[in-house]
Amino acid sequence: MDLSIGTPVDPVPEVIRNALTAASNSPGYPQTKGTNELQAAAAAWLARRHGVEVNPDAILPSIGSKELIAWLPTLLGCGPGDAVCFPELAYPTYDIGARMAGATSVPTDEPEKIFQGERFAVRAASDAQVPQASLVWVNSPSNPTGRITPPHRLSELAAWARQSGVVLASDECYIDLAYGTKPVSILHPQVSGGSHDGLLAVYSLSKRSNLAGYRAGFVTGDPNLVAELLEARKHAGMIVPAPVQAAMTAALVDDGHAQEQHARYTRRRDQLRPALERAGFLISGSQAGLYLWASHPDHSDCWESVSTLAELGILVSPGAFYGTAGTRHVRVALTATDERISAATARLAELAA
Repeated sequence: MDLSIGTPVDPVPEVIRNALTAASNSPGYPQTKGTNELQAAAAAWLARRHGVEVNPDAILPSIGSKELIAWLPTLLGCGPGDAVCFPELAYPTYDIGARMAGATSVPTDEPEKIFQGERFAVRAASDAQVPQASLVWVNSPSNPTGRITPPHRLSELAAWARQSGVVLASDECYIDLAYGTKPVSILHPQVSGGSHDGLLAVYSLSKRSNLAGYRAGFVTGDPNLVAELLEARKHAGMIVPAPVQAAMTAALVDDGHAQEQHARYTRRRDQLRPALERAGFLISGSQAGLYLWASHPDHSDCWESVSTLAELGILVSPGAFYGTAGTRHVRVALTATDERISAATARLAELAA
């Protein structure tokens, strides 16, 4: 039972596949900025589902969200004189993106407490000083923990970022997959105060619509920053293929398939979580997303948990992959078929016994 990577396994909805097929005769170059239909559909989805109003012209499609996350520091001009912050427990691509740009990686949940004025101290052997932050990432709901950042905390970060001249980018790829508390976008008026200056939000259709294989995402927010990204991406050839843009449009217009997929993940979560708890695991965070963030009080670290579950045929991700704060946890994905989730539940019952 592979519950490690978190790749979708359920079918691509027919309405999306039909749109892809209908647009397959696309011999010309696609538009880097996206079609008018895609931009309108994305803007309407944000308004309809998340109470966020953006100008459709400020919607920019990306070749999946991972590509945009990895290249954003470079596209914004970050380099050796800059620092890129990201959560202490985080998807590794934030760190990789900073390194590719030649910037300094700073894992922290409280960037405003680390940065003093224009410079901050890195706690290293040399106690070297490096320049001010240029880009700060937030991720709510979180991968790997599934934690939802409260709106007041996002608002604090937005205010600090503007005051400090820092771009605040929010990875909101799991925003449609909550199981109770509803996540709030950084672009929501409750957080942004009605202005998107200095703010960017990144979205993905991999999770909502099972489109990981299509590489379909988009970024929006500050119109000036989006225009800057568009100019760079035009010349770099970072263009979403026209048939995929058509498929994205169909996906964003239709909420029915997304609700069906959410129901699938809810059923699997409701089956797997109590099975892990009966086997002695403690679940923390896990308010949203595609994962359960679990630890076992009798295991010395995440590797003992990984080994114990592997002996049952259940593969999970060690929390150490996501930062030093995760060394006692494992990430357990919900992205397996109903049959595999049931099989995992049965094996966990053996462990509980």
